[in-house]
Amino acid sequence: MKPPHKLYEFHTRNLRAIGEGLQTVLGSARDAIAHDRSQIIPTYVRLYAFLMGAWTECRLLKLLYEPNGFSGADCRKILEFNALERWTEVIERSFRHHYSIPTAPLCPPALPATAFTRMNLLRDALEKDLRSVITLRNKLAHGQWIYPLNEALDDIAQEQMDALRTENILSLTQKAALVNYICDSIHDLVVSRPTFDRDFDDHFRCVEQIRVNISRKSYEVWAAQIQRRHQRGVAKYRAHLLLPVNH
Repeated sequence: MKPPHKLYEFHTRNLRAIGEGLQTVLGSARDAIAHDRSQIIPTYVRLYAFLMGAWTECRLLKLLYEPNGFSGADCRKILEFNALERWTEVIERSFRHHYSIPTAPLCPPALPATAFTRMNLLRDALEKDLRSVITLRNKLAHGQWIYPLNEALDDIAQEQMDALRTENILSLTQKAALVNYICDSIHDLVVSRPTFDRDFDDHFRCVEQIRVNISRKSYEVWAAQIQRRHQRGVAKYRAHLLLPVNH
């Protein structure tokens, strides 16, 4: 069995490699949008969603093995859960560790009121913004690209079906950023209480801004901007070809 520092190195390199894959798919998707190849765009959305699910899982594993973070016993216990439950468990164990609450309910008076609010903010972002993306990866990995199915494989998995219908490249990139900010907050919570108390508001200001962007930013407007930039670039290139040659 490899030591924790070696596992951390593995997860760090895996995360970097998946991130490179995400950037490649994003670039191809933006190119398809620029050229208005609407038929191929859903394929890139599914590819990005699949890779983002893998990236999100790897990001959690990297967090678990951060130096001076979770204990070996905590890591083993967290890894017993499924993908979504691991995130919930990580948040709970982080607050228990940070505030020295081994078994009591995580609410006032055992947990300070401010900490209780912060914990619920993290849980809320996980449940409302990231749940469908985290759970979608397994469906896509099993080839359920159009119709995600329930565990019995006898009906539609409605939550993931809704995600396939509503997610796009813009919303997925924003949610990837959201995962990073949540992980930064949890890392601070586990490793350094002063850092967590100092930086939480900054982290969560970014989280809240991303959540606003997810709900308000229009994919259609964003895609139209990409297409206009491409068209201007083409027009500029063609105009350059028509310039007279100076002798």
